[in-house]
Amino acid sequence: MSAVIRLPAEQKYEAELAALARKDEGSRPPGWRLSPRAVATYILGAGKPVDGVAITPKFIGDASLVEVAIATLVSDRALMLVGEPGTAKSWLSEHLCAAISGDSSLIVQGTAGTSEDHIKYSWNYALLLAEGPTEKALVPSPILRAMEAGKFARFEEITRTPAEIQDALISLLSEKQVAVPELARIAAAQRGFNLIATANTRDRGVNEMSAALKRRFNFVTIPVVSDLRQEIEIVTKREAELRSDYQVEPTPPAELVAMLVTMFQELRAGVTKDRKTKVNPPSSVMSTAEAISVLFNSAILAQHFGDGAVGPKELARSLVGAVAKESAEDLKSLREYNETVAKGRDGLWKTFHAEARRILKAS
Repeated sequence: MSAVIRLPAEQKYEAELAALARKDEGSRPPGWRLSPRAVATYILGAGKPVDGVAITPKFIGDASLVEVAIATLVSDRALMLVGEPGTAKSWLSEHLCAAISGDSSLIVQGTAGTSEDHIKYSWNYALLLAEGPTEKALVPSPILRAMEAGKFARFEEITRTPAEIQDALISLLSEKQVAVPELARIAAAQRGFNLIATANTRDRGVNEMSAALKRRFNFVTIPVVSDLRQEIEIVTKREAELRSDYQVEPTPPAELVAMLVTMFQELRAGVTKDRKTKVNPPSSVMSTAEAISVLFNSAILAQHFGDGAVGPKELARSLVGAVAKESAEDLKSLREYNETVAKGRDGLWKTFHAEARRILKAS
């Protein structure tokens, strides 16, 4: 097992990418390591092994959505993945870069403190003072490095960056070059360069993108998973990967996973699956990613502080913390749900109701 906490996708799934490359007979756009069809197979998974290697699904969802995203990247248009928090935008972005460029590390994390240096270039000031502006003193941004290497770059949470920083992307995406006047040269993008950005719909209005910048992107919306079986599959798969990475042994039973996902879907929707009971949705993000985190945390509690079996007790403890992290008022929503919905259901629901009532009473 690697000592690295989290391997980048191109290393973790190196065997799958190599197998697809060996058997890839499709035409590859300039700079691409795989054909568009092989990229889609890597993202969505294959029904049978490729060259003896199982190709696992990285994104479980609408195949046409993934195909549209890949088709966008074949053109000279940048790709914008938008959606609610926890809908796997960054996950999809990483795997697209891994499959196409073999490198998912050229990334800018958008924050209020992101500057133009993060998008274009900066300087090693010790060298700059000693030698003046030289190639050795230049510190290229991840985007500039991607341009010069003919690879994909990633820009996470673009709407969290100030408007003037977003606007620095307009000329870069239009002209596919960056001027470095201090060195009297222009850094031009090599074939294979493109940009994948993500934006959180909950941040809409924080730093809204200009119309000019929006025109440089094709937008693909990643929806919240509404199909119960599909979300159960996603949560089960990703939680199992986390347990493997962190050497956590207890496996949550399928019934418990189904209960958790049902809970998340009903709290998100504000109504039970049978449409008979309305519930008060919490302001906290009840995303698929959050459900994975709650389930994984439950397994950790079972291993280190329980009897080794993941049950309603561990789930209730993890869920209360997840719901309350944005606002203590959200615990009211969980209490209401516990008393009006969970209480009336059989099986693990009854045990969960009792454990959640005890924990919520103390909260």
